[in-house]
Amino acid sequence: MQIFDSGFWIFYIQGKPKFDSHKIGKWTYFFEDEDYDRVSELCRKAVEEGVVLEAKHNNINNNKGMYDKSVSCFYLECADIEGHKKVIRFFLDNDMIAKTKTGKLYNISFKLDRQTLAGEYGENYNGPIKLEQFLNLQTGEWLE
Repeated sequence: MQIFDSGFWIFYIQGKPKFDSHKIGKWTYFFEDEDYDRVSELCRKAVEEGVVLEAKHNNINNNKGMYDKSVSCFYLECADIEGHKKVIRFFLDNDMIAKTKTGKLYNISFKLDRQTLAGEYGENYNGPIKLEQFLNLQTGEWLE
C-alpha cells in the first residue's frame, strides 16, 4: 500500500486502481478533527483489508478552519454492487453511519466524482445510490 500526502489530502492506495472516470465515486464519512487519528487508521485499514483500492481524508494540518467538518472518502465504481456492500459493512462495523434521534440510520449517499466536480453540494446534490437501497434504515438489516 502507498500512502501519499498531497498537502490537502492524505491518500491510501493499493496497486494502481484504474477507475472509469464516468463511474468513479465515493462513500464519505465526515468527522471532527479530534477523530483524525482514528479516521487515518480507518482509511489505512479499508485499503489494507481490500474493502477499497483507494481511500483518502483531508489533512487537517494543512486546512484547519476551511470546513465545518473533516471528510474521508472511500472510492469505487458505481456499478460495483459487491463493492458497495463491502464499504457499507465496513462503515457499520466501524460506527461510521450516524443515526437519527429515533435510532434510524441516516440515508447516506454514494457520490460520483463528476457530481463533485460539477459543484453539486447540499440542496443541489442528489446521490444516485443511497444506503436505503442496501439496508433497512430502521433495523439495519440487509435487503434482499
